Amino acid sequence: MTRLLEPPGSRPDLDRGARIEVRSVSKTYRVPRGEVQALLPVTFTVEAGEFVSLIGPSGCGKSTLMLLVAGLLQPTSGEVWIRGERLTRPLTDVGIVFQDHLLLDFRTALDNVLLQAQIRHLPRQPAMETARQLFRQLGLEGAEHRYPRQLSGGMRQRVSIARALIHDPAVLLMDEPFGALDAITRTQLRHDLELLLLERPKSVLFITHSVEEAIGLSDRVIVLSPGPGRIVEEIVVDLPRPRPVELGVEPSFVAYADRVYAIFKQWGVLKV
Repeated sequence: MTRLLEPPGSRPDLDRGARIEVRSVSKTYRVPRGEVQALLPVTFTVEAGEFVSLIGPSGCGKSTLMLLVAGLLQPTSGEVWIRGERLTRPLTDVGIVFQDHLLLDFRTALDNVLLQAQIRHLPRQPAMETARQLFRQLGLEGAEHRYPRQLSGGMRQRVSIARALIHDPAVLLMDEPFGALDAITRTQLRHDLELLLLERPKSVLFITHSVEEAIGLSDRVIVLSPGPGRIVEEIVVDLPRPRPVELGVEPSFVAYADRVYAIFKQWGVLKV
């Protein structure tokens, strides 16, 4: 019997997230002219409470891989396992954040967050308390009753993060969540997200093109080749937490960044 629908907190091993296993997963899309292979077989694990980033050039299958882990796509080959159960349908114990905030224009920031709770039939008062706590942690106090058009891009994305966390999911999937933000805002939001997850641990799969974001947030960085993507290296990031906002001044950060850039040069992603 599947356990994917069990509410967070019903099992003690969910306190820090859920173990994700990607076992020889590949994906080929059928198109009018034939087939396009988006992802070669990849195998990796995200341990409970671990933050893992996928980084690689556009078109290497990062977003496809995230949708496979969410159960929103079926693999051409291989399997995804969550908490020791093979994933055969969309994962429910999950929060997803995309590059586009996808907020509803006619709902306030607070009501956008609470929509997730309503859909999941969560008790309103505890959900309201959780939402207000998330607003405080994400620097959104005072914005609860504003509409998306009244919020900056960074604030809208903070609301989308709160919406993804309102039900306390074991798994958090993030697809380029800071990609549309200016450099200063995304740096601050990266730092704020790290602090939030130190208090609310999740198993996180984070997709990014930013080397700084990958190293700044991750316990481990998985580097993918140009498409069709495959794993070319896994880098364990052994830096103390919380990490400084200005990572660029840390010699250890530079060493990790150089490793990633060297891989990109080797594969022709960066040409010098």
